[in-house]
Amino acid sequence: MSKLSLQNAILTFEQLEATPSRKDGIPEELEDALRQLGCEFIQSAGKPGSKFFGASSKMERPQVAMATAQPYYSFQEIGMGALFLASKVQESSCKIRDLINVYHYLIIRYQNMPYKPLEYFGQTFYDMKDSIVIAEMQILKRLGFNVHVQLPYGLMVNYLQVLELTEHKEIPQKAWGYLNDALRTNIYVCYQPPTIACAVIWLAARIYQVKLPTEPPWWSLFEAKLEDILFFQSLPVYHQKKNAGHIMRLYAIELPPNLPLTLEEIKQHINTTQ
Repeated sequence: MSKLSLQNAILTFEQLEATPSRKDGIPEELEDALRQLGCEFIQSAGKPGSKFFGASSKMERPQVAMATAQPYYSFQEIGMGALFLASKVQESSCKIRDLINVYHYLIIRYQNMPYKPLEYFGQTFYDMKDSIVIAEMQILKRLGFNVHVQLPYGLMVNYLQVLELTEHKEIPQKAWGYLNDALRTNIYVCYQPPTIACAVIWLAARIYQVKLPTEPPWWSLFEAKLEDILFFQSLPVYHQKKNAGHIMRLYAIELPPNLPLTLEEIKQHINTTQ
């Protein structure tokens, strides 16, 4: 009998190198690009202040909901289902209609097409509604209904306090930004939150040339390993046959335009590029 843990479920690097998408013939580069784009959709869908033709005030989600959704995520339908489920988990539930409106707008904007409101009794609306419900159930099934996601934001703030860095003009904001950007990678399903929190503090401190204590090593106080922290900033992606989806890789590779969004578009894209 398996035991339920309060720690996040972590994938092995071997599992990440043999994902279902990869087994279906989707190249690694396309998989990574779609992951990043899908997470950007999730973030944009709940971003405060975004304008989505009247739906923005109803779809503004707290950051914790968007952050919870992105480790669940795959793309489009699963992305909508992940945000719908995460909003429930974080007790900030949203209406399916508002979620569909926002995603419909995001897809049209990405494809540079003229905006046309959805008909609430049209086939497209009902297809998207059904896909959200199915995606939510698929996520719950695959996760065994264990939807607990511990996020590193609170830990990072506590660690900054211990290191006396909360009053620094740049480091807290920079580290917080790294946490948000890391949601677009595999990091949140590769490492536990203490390691992630230490890694973003390490990166921010290096950027602003702030020396952190090494006697004793500061990361050891927070149950992190130096080799894991250093792994976050290394390039290229592969290192000792481990695919980490590093934070710094996000800033080195530009997301290609006109990515395929539907299953049929992905199949066509693969056939034309082979």
